[in-house]
Amino acid sequence: MKTLLSIAFTISVLFVNAQLSPEKEAQIDSLKQIIETKNHDSTIVKAYVAWDNIIYRSNPKLDLELNQKIETICNKNLQQKIEEREKQLFQKYLSNALSNIGLIYQSQGNYTKAIDYNKRSLKIDENLGKKKGVITSLNNIAIIYQNQGDFENALNYYSRSLKINEEIENKKGISSTLNNIGIIYDNQGNYSKAIASFTRSLKIQEEIGNKSDIIANTLNNIGLIYKNQGAHAKAIDFLSRSLLIRENIGDKKGIATSLNNIGLIYHEQEDYKNAIDYYTRCLKIKEEIGDKRGVATSLNNIGLIYHDQNNYEKAIDYYTRCLKLKEEIGDKKSIATSLNNIGSFYNDQGNYKEAQKFLSRSLKIREEIGDKKGIATSLNDLGILYKNQGDYTRAIQYSSKSLKLAKEIGTALELTHAANALFEAYKKNNQSAKALEMHELFIEMRDSINSEVNRKEVIRQEYKHQYEKLAIADSVKNQELQKVKDAQLAAQRAENKQQKLKSYFLYFGLFVTLLFGGFIFNRFRITSRQKGIIENQKEQVDLAFGELAEKNKEILDSINYAKRIQTAILPPDKLIKRYLPESFVLYKPKDIVAGDFYWLEQKHNKILFAAADCTGHGVPGAMVSVVCNNGLNRSVREYNLSDPGQILDKTRELVIQEFEKSEGEVKDGMDIALCSLSNNKLHYAGAYNPLWIIRNNEIIETKANKQPIGKYDPLLPFTTHTADLIEGDTIYIFSDGYADQFGGPKGKKLKAKAFKEILISIQDKSMKEQHQLINEAFEKWRGKEDQIDDVVVIGVRI
Repeated sequence: MKTLLSIAFTISVLFVNAQLSPEKEAQIDSLKQIIETKNHDSTIVKAYVAWDNIIYRSNPKLDLELNQKIETICNKNLQQKIEEREKQLFQKYLSNALSNIGLIYQSQGNYTKAIDYNKRSLKIDENLGKKKGVITSLNNIAIIYQNQGDFENALNYYSRSLKINEEIENKKGISSTLNNIGIIYDNQGNYSKAIASFTRSLKIQEEIGNKSDIIANTLNNIGLIYKNQGAHAKAIDFLSRSLLIRENIGDKKGIATSLNNIGLIYHEQEDYKNAIDYYTRCLKIKEEIGDKRGVATSLNNIGLIYHDQNNYEKAIDYYTRCLKLKEEIGDKKSIATSLNNIGSFYNDQGNYKEAQKFLSRSLKIREEIGDKKGIATSLNDLGILYKNQGDYTRAIQYSSKSLKLAKEIGTALELTHAANALFEAYKKNNQSAKALEMHELFIEMRDSINSEVNRKEVIRQEYKHQYEKLAIADSVKNQELQKVKDAQLAAQRAENKQQKLKSYFLYFGLFVTLLFGGFIFNRFRITSRQKGIIENQKEQVDLAFGELAEKNKEILDSINYAKRIQTAILPPDKLIKRYLPESFVLYKPKDIVAGDFYWLEQKHNKILFAAADCTGHGVPGAMVSVVCNNGLNRSVREYNLSDPGQILDKTRELVIQEFEKSEGEVKDGMDIALCSLSNNKLHYAGAYNPLWIIRNNEIIETKANKQPIGKYDPLLPFTTHTADLIEGDTIYIFSDGYADQFGGPKGKKLKAKAFKEILISIQDKSMKEQHQLINEAFEKWRGKEDQIDDVVVIGVRI
C-alpha cells in the first residue's frame, strides 16, 4: 500500500534576506562604534545583543556570527572570577545566544548541532531557575526530535514543557504544548489521545482568544485524525473550518496545508481528478514560499496519483524527487514513507528484489521511531510482496501482523488494505473459510470509508449551494436579457426620432435660413439634449451588456463546479477496473454536466453495473441524475437488494417519492439498463434500454420493459432476465445518445443497426482499443453536426 502524506502543524523558523531601513543602519553604525572603542565586555555583549535584535531573522549568516561572538565573550568571562551579579548576566546572554544558534542550525537542517546548542541553553536556564527559558529550550529540542521522527524523545521533552507551563499557569503555553503533543500521538497512531490533546488545546485557545492561525492549525490536526479513522464527514468539517480561517487571514502556508489535506480526502475516495487539483495547488504555494518539507509532501502525493493511474514513469519520477528532498532535510518519518512508496512501485512492476530492499528499509526506520501506522503499512506491503512471489505462508504472517496493529490503533485505511491482502492470500492458499471472513471484513471497511454518507457529506452542502446559486443565476440572466432588449428598443426609437427631426429641420432651415435663424438655433439646442439622452441610453445598454457578461461568467463557474460535484458521484475508474478488469466506459456529456450517468456497486458477491439516461441533458438532466443515482444506492445499500428487477422497482418508488415532494407534478425519470454479474451468470433488467451480448460475432438481444423509472400508467414490476455466459462473450449496455446522433453524408441518425455493425466489427480488439474505436466512429459519423444528446456506453468482456 502506498502512503499519503498529510501536513500537520509544526513550529518552524523562517529566515529571509531583507534590506534594512536607513534608521536601522544608523543604529547598527552606533553599536559598531561602541564595540570598536573596546568598552567593558558586558557593554560589548549588550551592543552585540542589540545588533542581533535589529537583524534577527533577516540575515542568517550574520545572525550566526553575532551570536557566536556573544558566546565567545560570555564563556571567556565565565571562566574568570567575577561578581555573582555579573556572572548571572553573562549566563543569561550566553543562554540566549546558544538558543539562537540552535534555531539557526535547525532552520538549516543541521539537527545534531541544533540539539547540542539547545541542551546547553537548557542547562543554563535550569541552573538560573528561568522557567520561561527552560520551556523555550524544551520546546525547541522537542521540535527537532519531532522533525527527525524520534517521537519518543519529542514526547518526553513536550511533557516536561507542559508540566512547567501548568505550574506557572501559562495558558497560552499549555495550549501550544498540548497541540504539539497531539501531533506526536497522531504520528504514533494513538488517535484517542491525539484527539483528547487537540480538543483540550482548542478549548483553551478559544477561552483566551488565541490567534486565528493557531486555532486553524488545531482544527486542521483534528480533521487529519478523523481522516485517518475513515470518518470523512467529520474530517471535511474540521479541515474546511481551518481552510476558511486561513483564507481570511491570508496565511499562504496554512492554505497550502489545508489544500493538501482536503486533497487526501478526495484521494482516499479515489476521486483522482480533484485530488491532483488540490495537490498541485498546494505544491505551487509551497514552492513560492520555499517550504522544502511541504514541497516533498506534495511531490509524494502527486506521485501516488500517477501510481494509482498506472503512469509508472511519472510516479517514480515524483517519488525519487521527493526522497531526495527528504534526505536533505533528515526527516526519518517521511523518508520511510518515500522508501515504502518506491518499494510498492517496484512490487507492482514485478521487480521483487528491489521491492524487498526498499520495503524492508522503510519498516526498519518506522520500527526505530515507533510509527505504528507506518509499521502496519510496511508489514502489509511486505505481505503483498510475498503473496506475489507465491509465498502464501509468509504473506499471511506479515498481513496478519498488520491487521492486528491496525485494529489496535484504529486506523481504517490500513485495516481495509490488510483485510484485502489476507483475503487474496487465504484464497490462493485454499483456505476458503478464512478467505471469506477477510473478504467480508474488507467489504465492510471499504464501504465505511467510501460510504454514500461520507461521499455525500463531502459534497452535500457545496452541491446544494451551487445549484441554488445556479438557479438564481438563471433567473437573473433572463431579467438581464430583458433589460438589454428593452434598452436596445428604447435607443432605436430615440435614434429614429432624432433622424426625423434632424432631416425636417435641415430642409426647413435651408428654405427660411435668414428668417428663422434664431428658431433653428433653439431647435439645435433641443437636438443636443436629445443626443445626450441617446448617449445616456447607449451607456445603459453597454452597462447591461457588461453586467450580462459578468452574470454569464458566474453561471459558467457554477456549472463547472456542478460538473465537479457530479463527477464525484460517478464510480472512479480504479473501482471499475477492480471489479470489471476487462471493460470500458465511454462517457460523452453533451454539455458541461449530463443527464446520462454510469453506476457500479458490489453486493452479495455480485457486481452490479448500469448505464442510465435521465430526462433531459445539461443542468436539468444532471439534477435528475442525482435523484436517480441516490435511488439506486439506497435500493442496494439501505434495502439490501441485489436482483436487478427488484432494484428497479424500489428505485422507481424512491424516485417518485422524491419528486412528489415538489408542489407541481414532476414527470421526470430515467431509462436504464442494469446488470448483475456473478460467476458467469448474468441477470439483467431494463427500463427502455436493452442488453446486447455478442457471441461468435452474433448479437443476442434482451429487450427492456417499455416503461421508465418514474411516473407511468400502469406501473408494472420490472422483469429480471437471466443469461449463462461463456468465455469470450461481450456485454454492452448503453443510453440512446449514441444511436440517435445525427451525422454522415446525409445528416441522418446513426440508428441501432449501424451501432450493432460497429460493435461486431471490433470484437477482435481489446476493451481498451474498443473504447477508442467506438469513440472515433462516433466522432467520424457526427462530423460537423452538434452532439444532440449525452452518450454512455459500457462494454464488459467475460
